[in-house]
This record gives sequence, structure tokens and C-alpha cells, in this order.
Amino acid sequence: MHDFLLQYKNTITFSVEILAAVTGLILYKKYKTTAAKYFIWFLVYLTVCDFLGSYVRYINNGFLSFLQGTVFTRNYWWSTLFWKIGAILFFVFYYIQILKTNLFRKLIKFFGYAFFAFSITYILFNWHDFFNKFFPAISIFGALIIFFCTVFYFIETLLSDKILTFYKSLNFYISTAIFVWWLIITPLVFYDIYNAQIDWNFIFLKWQVYLFANILMYSTFTFALIWCKLDDETYNNN
Repeated sequence: MHDFLLQYKNTITFSVEILAAVTGLILYKKYKTTAAKYFIWFLVYLTVCDFLGSYVRYINNGFLSFLQGTVFTRNYWWSTLFWKIGAILFFVFYYIQILKTNLFRKLIKFFGYAFFAFSITYILFNWHDFFNKFFPAISIFGALIIFFCTVFYFIETLLSDKILTFYKSLNFYISTAIFVWWLIITPLVFYDIYNAQIDWNFIFLKWQVYLFANILMYSTFTFALIWCKLDDETYNNN
């Protein structure tokens, strides 16, 4: 089982990712008048970007062999752009749409601008490392923004009538899923700092944690898109 998961971890992750995106597209008509439509397109965006990120498989003895010896032989740069920065900025945008409290929305918007400026500056000052590793500082800053987005949403839910029907709310499941995902994954960032490539025990453990966290998150998205009903909180504030 252990060897199977390691061998097919990318295929499994890509499968649950596609399932969530396809489910969203099938049910798009149900959500097209709500802010949830942005989330569905985000799932499609993740699927496409993950597919494009697999280009590294075709560098050795593949049609992209001309990239051998260049900075693009690894896809750290791509993952940093589309997930560690792009996903955070999307959730900033999304929670600005669904939060009702003006103070919360202004804070999230401020955090978003600050995160974007910090990320670009950090990359420019660490340009060579941008192609060779992930940046813990960007990952941790991003995790803090996810924390604030979800906590603000949970506070609003607790202080409103939505608490009576929270279990039917798409945004509740989205918030719970991303909160748990970042809660599980963020501690690995600290261990990555001390992780040498020769520490294969840690590398295998990290792969398994990412795999199960991804399965949990995308399965939750798929379930929520099918199960949840429309309510006032899903409608765009703007």
C-alpha cells in the first residue's frame, strides 16, 4: 500500500482535483448567480495549472529535452506562482465577495495587497532560489491570510442566523477544508528548512501527508458542491 501511494500519488491527487472541477462545471448552472461560480473556475484553474506543472516529466528523454540544463528543470517556480501566491490571492478575492462585515473585508483586502507586494519583493531579492526551492516566508504569510479569511467567516457565521443551517452552506465546507489543509501542511514548511534531500524518510512522510491532505480537501469540495443548497451568503456582495 505504501509503495502504491508513493508511485501513484500524483495520479491520485490529479484525479480528485479533476473530480472536484468537473463536478463544479456540471453544477455550474446551480451556482452561476452566486460568488461560488468564482470558486468553480478556481478549481478549473488549479486543474489546468497542475497539468501544466507536470511538464518536468517530459524534460528527460521527452519532447521538452531542450530544457535540460536550464532553470526550468524543476517546477518550484511554477508551484510558487500558481499555488502559493495565486491560490492565496484568489481566496482573498473570494472572501471579499462573501464576507458581510466591512471591517473584515477591508482587512482581508489590505492583507492581500501586503502579501502580493511582499511575495514579489521576496522573489526579486531571491531570484536564483525562486527556481530551486520553495520560500517558507511566502508559505507562512499565505497560511496566516487563510487563517484570517476562515476565522472571519466563522465569526460571522456564529454571530448570525447562518449558524442554524451552516451544514448546508458551501462556504462553510470550503472554509473548513482550506483551514484544515493549511493547518496540516504549514508545519511541514518549518521542517523543510532543515530537510536535506538525503533524508528520504522525511520526504516519504511529506509526500504521504500532502496526498491525504489533498484527498481530504478536494473530496470535501466535491461533496459540498453536490450537497449544499443556495443561501444569501453565497451571493456576491458587489
